[in-house]
Amino acid sequence: MDENQKTDAFYEKLKSQLYDTSSWPSEYLYKFIVETKGSSVQDIENFFNNMGAVIETKESKKGKYTSVSINVKMETPEDVVGKYKEVAENVKGVISL
Repeated sequence: MDENQKTDAFYEKLKSQLYDTSSWPSEYLYKFIVETKGSSVQDIENFFNNMGAVIETKESKKGKYTSVSINVKMETPEDVVGKYKEVAENVKGVISL
């Protein structure tokens, strides 16, 4: 199984779990980790502009990495997965949790 198939399988499993565990629309908490230097933190925040998202950031102890937590109301699990894909495709080096 190549990397794209693994990624697709992960997102399908996530979507299924979201349908099983939540009623939609629902609040969803995204968590990302990026390097602090550069524009990655701002880039992630921009993907959630005008959505009523509550965004919190926290730098690592040495300041090299920043965690970005985003609590936002999403309409469907497909929307949740779509936002993960959008961030992953456009922010270099992002780690999605």
